[in-house]
Parts: sequence; structure tokens; C-alpha cells
Amino acid sequence: MASITPSSSALAALITSEITPHTTPVIELGPGTGVFTKALLARGVPPERLLLVEREAKFAKMLSERFPGVGILAMDATDLGRAELFDGEPVKAVVSGLPFLSMPARAIMGVLDGCFAHMSQDGSFYQFTYGARCPVPRLILERLGLKALKIGRTFSNFPPATVYRFRRRPMRRLYAVPADGQPRP
Repeated sequence: MASITPSSSALAALITSEITPHTTPVIELGPGTGVFTKALLARGVPPERLLLVEREAKFAKMLSERFPGVGILAMDATDLGRAELFDGEPVKAVVSGLPFLSMPARAIMGVLDGCFAHMSQDGSFYQFTYGARCPVPRLILERLGLKALKIGRTFSNFPPATVYRFRRRPMRRLYAVPADGQPRP
């Protein structure tokens, strides 16, 4: 937990703002007390299309009681790449409450790599930060072929928070296709 206060409803609304019942299945990392979980369900995500990944056993137990029907994996998010999720169906969104600013680069890379291994080509990873810039170092973004976009900031949270969306970079062409349609290196 990176803050002494829980995430605000304003932050929950911002980080879930692009998620609809059509952008499922959804994974939530580090749900804690369930502030983002509640917002995801309010946005119409069906409980059976939502999976919470919570390392702390006490939070996992509390979440299972608070949100019946929602899937819960009591594990570290860095191990997510080895898990079988949603019967192999690609995930369309990940919402992360993990404290990236206090995590080592290797752990951040493990989380992102594991999540994008399960994600559809057009899937999005949402992360908030209390920092002044993107919480994922540029080297990690480049290595994983990801791009970051700041989608908003809320001052209603204490401390103020910014939300970023991460997606795969479009594939680059290795050759140009001229007007005659014949590829050339």
C-alpha cells in the first residue's frame, strides 16, 4: 500500500472510466479493500468476468466475502504469467492498484509481461501513480513494446493521483509496399 488513505471514489471512477461490460474479462491487481472492484462492478462488469489478484491472505478473504461471484487468486501478481485465466480467453483490461513506484524494475516488468501474455492485442493496462511522471520506466516500456498515455488526474484523492493506460505499440512494417503492390525489402 503506497498511501495512508484508501483510494478515493474519484480515482476509482477515473481508473475504470474506459471499462464497460464489453471490455471483459478484466483483471484487478492489488485490490486491497475493493474500492476499484466496487467501481468495476458499478460500471457493469459481470462478477464472473472479473478476477482479483491479491497477495495478502487477509484481503483475499475479505474480498471474497464482500464481492460474491468475483474470482479471486491469492497470489503475487509477478507470477500471473504462469496462471491459467478465464479458460484461455484473452483479457481485455487490467486495473492495477499495485505500488509501482516502490517496486523494483524487475517486479514491474514481471507484472506487465505476465498481464500482457494474457491480454488481447487491443487490451489495456491501467495504472495509477502518486508520482509526477509515468510509473513505468521508459526502458521497460521499450523492452515490452508498450506505449503509455496519461488519461487523467484527480486532485480529489489524497495524495493527488494520475492514471496511465498502457497498450501494445503497433507492429512496424519491415518493408514498404509500393503502389504496384509488390513488396520490396
